[in-house]
Amino acid sequence: MEVKIEKLKIDYKGNEVTAHKLTVSSEMLINGDTAWEKLQKSELLEFVCKPKVKFKPIDIHFPNIWKELDTVSTKMLIFGFIPFGGTHTLYFEKIDAVNKILQTKEWDDAAKIWNHKISLKTLTNNSIYYEDEIVIYGGILTGIITAWAKSFYKFRQKRWQIIIKKNIQFK
Repeated sequence: MEVKIEKLKIDYKGNEVTAHKLTVSSEMLINGDTAWEKLQKSELLEFVCKPKVKFKPIDIHFPNIWKELDTVSTKMLIFGFIPFGGTHTLYFEKIDAVNKILQTKEWDDAAKIWNHKISLKTLTNNSIYYEDEIVIYGGILTGIITAWAKSFYKFRQKRWQIIIKKNIQFK
């Protein structure tokens, strides 16, 4: 697993601010099409986040399969019970099956910007290069949020290894 954190300047509500770009990547022994199919399912998100984070959708349930341009508002619960950030919104900006990219723009009261891009690149018939790239801005909390995110995304990729090893299927 490889982890990288970079500082970058971005626009936030008309102001130039310093954000962090966190990249966590690893090789996984899974077919690219199989991984892509799993990635699009909300059940996978719930599995890879558990028990560090639980998302509790507001008003609606998560759809079985994510759809481009959908927006879902949730309560984010750290360790399943500690509320954090108020309403956390996920906007599915891009779901590109050809290039195997799923990209969200997310935000809440703490993480004002949490732009997440997942890329899958086929290495062989049964292996992929999996990358999470997250641009994070949370004002004075940016460093703390990024440190937590680093631990969280390393954890998520380890949870993917469980899915692969146990051949876990999602509806």
